[in-house]
Amino acid sequence: MKTNRRSFLQMAGTLGGVAFALNDTSIELVAQSARALGTRAADDVAGDESFWRDVQSAFSLDRSVINLNNGNSCPSPTVVHEAYKRYLDWSNQAPVYHRGMIERNIEVVRRRLAEHFGCETEEMAITRNSSESLQIAQNGQDLAPGDEVVTTEQDYGRMLTTWDQRARRDKIVIKKINFPVPTTSENLYGLLEGAITPRTKVLHFCHITNLTGQIFPVQNLARMARSRGITTIVDGAHAAAHFPYKLRDLEMDYYGTSLHKWLLAPTGTGFLYVRKDRIAKTWPMQAAPERSDNDIRKFEEIGTSPAATKAAINEALAFHQAIGTDRVAARLRYLTLRWANRLKTNPRIIIHTGLDQVYGVATVGIKDIPAPRINNFLWDKYRIIVTAINRPEYNGIRVTPNIYTPLEEIDTFASAMEDLLKNGLPATA
Repeated sequence: MKTNRRSFLQMAGTLGGVAFALNDTSIELVAQSARALGTRAADDVAGDESFWRDVQSAFSLDRSVINLNNGNSCPSPTVVHEAYKRYLDWSNQAPVYHRGMIERNIEVVRRRLAEHFGCETEEMAITRNSSESLQIAQNGQDLAPGDEVVTTEQDYGRMLTTWDQRARRDKIVIKKINFPVPTTSENLYGLLEGAITPRTKVLHFCHITNLTGQIFPVQNLARMARSRGITTIVDGAHAAAHFPYKLRDLEMDYYGTSLHKWLLAPTGTGFLYVRKDRIAKTWPMQAAPERSDNDIRKFEEIGTSPAATKAAINEALAFHQAIGTDRVAARLRYLTLRWANRLKTNPRIIIHTGLDQVYGVATVGIKDIPAPRINNFLWDKYRIIVTAINRPEYNGIRVTPNIYTPLEEIDTFASAMEDLLKNGLPATA
């Protein structure tokens, strides 16, 4: 039986229950709707529009535009945004006191994040974003002139810039391998393993790339690297709350992510996982006393900063857990395949993402039309927000819906692409 608002209200029973259920910003509404699904498989729930309408109603959005660029950052559910504002207001009453009170309670956030993502509490540092997390790991390594770092040309630009700066400063060697898109886990493993030499000290790669959504075989690469005494740093910016995994199962040394993407936490939230035996060996971004060598919190020291953003992570995590990561992943895959399967039969369409492993990040191009012009056409005529991926090897637009995206917006995107395929660019485009 498919869930819907009427059946849910009937289940609520009492007048008080109905009044509570009508609060569309409530985490409990989403949780009740999820419980009504019973034991249905996530792939079955992915197409249950009644359930996802309940989820969509938990957001306050600008529906005059179609936001398919959630790979940048995502709007928070109303309950998360209201919590963020509440913590800000409380802090502002007497910052030196109230902000300090909130900061002491951040240990609850640490514990809940560690439990959800599968690591020890003392391996979880709360940061502002993936870039900060990964730069702590990158700049925290003791590397000597001639030491090698192996990464890819398609890693995130800021992380590549960080390694390039270390090469200028410390005379280390950065080896960047390229790979075709789409590709396979086996090919990625072989390319990275083949780039390793006796001088290699660090292997740095994405869990899922921001460019095309390509997923890497993290556990296999981490095991291979560890067997050779090589440190692994994994960019998980687009993985956290996007699809299921546990940090301990991936087996890498460092993992950095943003929580303002798929977890829907406030902008300026992320975490850095550091394997326990690596904490003392890693220099923090800001100097820490020797007594903090083994303390994961040394990576969080940035001076005075707002505590409200971190505090509201609790609400974002609760909202995500009310739905369930399996259901989120299945819904993102369902939305992506809806437009991709519709467009892929056109011979001018080039999909740069392997659809056998896709979730909510995919990149598509049109032969003979540069990505920036596709991007401008979608915005100018249809008010669709995507992002252009323009590389020497390939170009296209990255399409990233989210759980609040209704099917009509996906279908509008597909129709807009078909319009462009059929009628071409307008003369002024």
